[in-house]
Amino acid sequence: MLGGLLFSRALLSSGLIFFAFTSLFHKNIIQQLKDFFTSPVLWAMSLLFVLPAISGFWSENISQWAQILRIKLPLLLLPVCFAGEINFKFKDWEKISFVFLVIMFVGTCWSLGQYFQNINDINAAYLKAYTIETPLGNDHVRFSLLVVIAIFTSVFLLMETGKSFKKVHKALLLMLAVSQIVYLHLLAVRTGLICFYLGVFIFLIWLLSQHRRKSYLLIFILLLPITFYFILPTFRNKIHYLKYDLSFVQQHVYQPGSSDGNRFASIKAGWMLVKQSPVVGVGFGDIKNEVEKFYDANFPQMSENDRILPSSEWMIYGSGTGWPGLILFSFAMLFPLFVKKFRKNIFWISLNIFIAFSYLFDIGLEVQFGVFVHSFMLLWWYKWLQLKE
Repeated sequence: MLGGLLFSRALLSSGLIFFAFTSLFHKNIIQQLKDFFTSPVLWAMSLLFVLPAISGFWSENISQWAQILRIKLPLLLLPVCFAGEINFKFKDWEKISFVFLVIMFVGTCWSLGQYFQNINDINAAYLKAYTIETPLGNDHVRFSLLVVIAIFTSVFLLMETGKSFKKVHKALLLMLAVSQIVYLHLLAVRTGLICFYLGVFIFLIWLLSQHRRKSYLLIFILLLPITFYFILPTFRNKIHYLKYDLSFVQQHVYQPGSSDGNRFASIKAGWMLVKQSPVVGVGFGDIKNEVEKFYDANFPQMSENDRILPSSEWMIYGSGTGWPGLILFSFAMLFPLFVKKFRKNIFWISLNIFIAFSYLFDIGLEVQFGVFVHSFMLLWWYKWLQLKE
């Protein structure tokens, strides 16, 4: 599944099907279902599938609704699968983390290869909302999120299990973390960068509370974006483009191809649908059609390419299932932070916060890669950290 995530949709799908088959078809399935319903982290995640499924009762576009459910199915399947007895030891999950880091390193090297083939043109294209080509079918938002997870995984291995590693292994982990940080700034995708610095901020507060003398780390972290601004042209040009793009948002002017302008217009559309149908929503199958009506009425000049779904998962779930769905979605996002077993685990807290935060202005749960990244990564760490605690 990890290999398919970066390089093959077919491999990802077949791996997921095989994993589900071996996890669900056995003699202890009744006990596994009981464990699922008594594990709040697992059934809370499944709400992300259940809410769209229920909205089928009032969705008129059933074919669109069915397509959405097909994409979101892992949000139900994987929590049920992970409720079973996956007899991995801590070292087994550690090996999976190394596989993940190696795959991510290969993926970033491939992406860098695309960049170095045409450096000058790509640098200039960053002034027009362009990004370096990435794995995941060029889904740069999800790939940048995976880069952030890879960085935190490297740090976790160094801090929590590093005592058993040889010096060469520690050096390799440190090199991987540093190289991923540099690549993340070279790629200059806003979602990944915000999640990285949000996670660093949370981690830094925790670190300072544990080791007060390490306040110099704060200065180092603050210097990172300033340093990358001067040495990485893609990062610098992306900042210039964002300032240019936001100027249209501030002026409330529609500009064709404007990334931020389209995003804020789509969020307005989602909020309108929440207000229009606050009790049950319009149904997930009808969100697209209802958003089109909003654009026709408020932005008739907007091109087809700029007419996107509400660019926030909060607005997606609110549009589809009203205020009840919006509240339950918030519960599913925030509840893992209050699980007693992990309440003091900074890695679990950071992972959940920056993934949840990414959905404020992104709809990762509406695409295959985003659904898998959300469900598998959180469940992997859920199982792994249970063994640590």
